[in-house]
Amino acid sequence: MSKKHKKIGLPPGSVVFTGSRKVEKIGIHYLQYDFDHFKESVLDNHTEITFHQSKEDSIDWYDIRGLHDSNLIETIGKTFQIHPLIQEDIVDINQRPKFEEYENGLFIIIRALAFDKPKVEISTEQVAVYFCKGLLFSFQETQSDLFKSARQRIQSGKGRIRQRGTDYLAYALMDEVVDHYFFVLDQVEQVIEQLEEDLLSKAESNIKDRIHHLKKELFIARKSIAPLREAISKFSKTENEIIDESSSVFLRDLHDHTIQVMDMVENYRDILHGLHDLHLSEISFRMNQVMKVLTIITTIFVPLSFLAGLYGMNFNNMPELQYKNGYFILLGVMVLILVGLLIWFRNKKWL
Repeated sequence: MSKKHKKIGLPPGSVVFTGSRKVEKIGIHYLQYDFDHFKESVLDNHTEITFHQSKEDSIDWYDIRGLHDSNLIETIGKTFQIHPLIQEDIVDINQRPKFEEYENGLFIIIRALAFDKPKVEISTEQVAVYFCKGLLFSFQETQSDLFKSARQRIQSGKGRIRQRGTDYLAYALMDEVVDHYFFVLDQVEQVIEQLEEDLLSKAESNIKDRIHHLKKELFIARKSIAPLREAISKFSKTENEIIDESSSVFLRDLHDHTIQVMDMVENYRDILHGLHDLHLSEISFRMNQVMKVLTIITTIFVPLSFLAGLYGMNFNNMPELQYKNGYFILLGVMVLILVGLLIWFRNKKWL
């Protein structure tokens, strides 16, 4: 039985990990910062950890990498009074992108995409973000550093991120994931261009399978991106006191980026449909060319076969058989017929 089905019959809020273990140790990257100060540490779930929220006007960011330790998630939930339904959704990797408001904080689920170009495969990773005033938790399935750019801006003190609250940090993390969508789709576009070149030059027999495979991979991307538009729209329109009014313009821009990404996915799917039709047309065209050549060959040999059959009959009273040069005359007539037919086909532009 899959881990997803093990949740059947359990009460709401049960913290059951439904994915496959992708890390040996759960990494915990901790950042504490304000406009003037910055502190960083890296731990894992095999060490004794004291989770806390700073009392002063600073922001605590816990970046959790790996979700298989349900006890750790429950400990975090109890320490910071995170709703049990949020804890359940964090470890249930089959969630769709969404935005939810709770009494103690806001919760976002987004799916990160990665593209394996040699295998032409799109993989997804669930990312959960919970934040309240002065505190943010991000949860991801693997050790991949999805938020490297945001972390570097905090470390360097550049940009707005050190001057704003957790709402802007949550936006920055989501923006980094969405920006990576463009990189993934650029790689997909390169594969589509190569498919088109192969189709027009080689017309390999496996192109149809390659087109169908890429269409399935784009469907995976679409399932991850389509619900995100609604989630970001709700995020940008919320009137929760945690969200500063100045962050709304950035969230609207993020929403526009999501729409743009979705349009790209739909365009690529349409292009693949067109390539599939082009592949069928190319096969039909090549078959017609073959049939055309065979038909011309057949047409040429019909009169030649008629003459060969006529003078191959065994009748005694056939005067032409007695001609001294009859054989050469017949060959000459056949050559003339052949040349005449070729000239005629050329004038008709059949050759």
